[in-house]
Amino acid sequence: MSIDKSQIETKLGEIQDPNMETDLVASKAVKSIEQDGDNWKVEIQLGYPAAGYFEQLKQEIKTSLAGLEGIGEVDVRVSSQIKSHAVQQNLKPLEGIKNIIAVASGKGGVGKSTTAVNLALALQAEGAKVGILDADIYGPSIPRMLGCQGQPESTDGKSLEPMIGHGVQSMSIGYLVEEDTPMIWRGPMVTQALEQLLNDTRWSDIDYLIIDLPPGTGDTQLTLAQRIPVSGAVIVTTPQDIALLDARKGLKMFEKVEVPVLGIIENMSIHICSQCGHSEHIFGEGGGARMSEEHGVDLLGSLPLDIRIREQADSGNPTVAAMQDSQISSIYRDIARKTAAKLATKARDHSAAFPNIVIQNN
Repeated sequence: MSIDKSQIETKLGEIQDPNMETDLVASKAVKSIEQDGDNWKVEIQLGYPAAGYFEQLKQEIKTSLAGLEGIGEVDVRVSSQIKSHAVQQNLKPLEGIKNIIAVASGKGGVGKSTTAVNLALALQAEGAKVGILDADIYGPSIPRMLGCQGQPESTDGKSLEPMIGHGVQSMSIGYLVEEDTPMIWRGPMVTQALEQLLNDTRWSDIDYLIIDLPPGTGDTQLTLAQRIPVSGAVIVTTPQDIALLDARKGLKMFEKVEVPVLGIIENMSIHICSQCGHSEHIFGEGGGARMSEEHGVDLLGSLPLDIRIREQADSGNPTVAAMQDSQISSIYRDIARKTAAKLATKARDHSAAFPNIVIQNN
């Protein structure tokens, strides 16, 4: 009994991608199906970085196709291709950056910067080229968390070269002033500084630029929403009711300025005692899930309250870099895949496909 291409497609249509929350055919991940006698070659191309998922997907496809009677060997190849996605209507993506993802929280103290850094490192571990912009002018923490010291170089006297920490490109006001120097600036100076840090940095072929926003919904957040081409936003919260109250404000802000919220990350969801193993929901339980349901936004994942996450970020060696094979790193990488997959479902940016029209008077 000979196998035809439609049978292969039917089987692929039964395999669900847990990150895209749809099957491989519906998500348009099947790039090609080629026959060579009884043998087949299947090429899958995901629209998001997923190096940690490739092998599992390969095995799922092989196992599924092995059930077809008369099929020979199946060569399955899985890869990723990251595209640029649409931004606010009046803005265009920046040169050298395919996508900008804002990481925000309604209030401070929820571990947003630590989450942003580990998310950046997790996206890189999944195969993406990543940068991070520290948009917290008053309290920059990214330089310390990435273990970067010194000042950025300028080859032309106008632009800055990004600092590199653990392979991630970064820029922060913290590289330009002493660590203990307070930034006593009013709102307009802060927003101008943020735009300069973004636009005057020579970012190099970045798939995702993570912007670590300061907490709240003030000048900096409004500037980002109105003047910086953002593809999507992620809200970080704890399960605590007070944190969720403020997180909802951040979510509503992005909705009003038409920046899609990709999902919610619940930080400090559970504490497991390192001495006795007892688990306890110190900041409450299920808050992120309730917020997700109420607002129709995905819960991207829940992270534990673990002393190592704090210690490693403080020492400049964040968890995803310090403990690559740990369960915590696995959670961060799962969140990174889901975040990027959610962005992959959004509209693509096609501005590069259209030529610039110039009218001249001859």
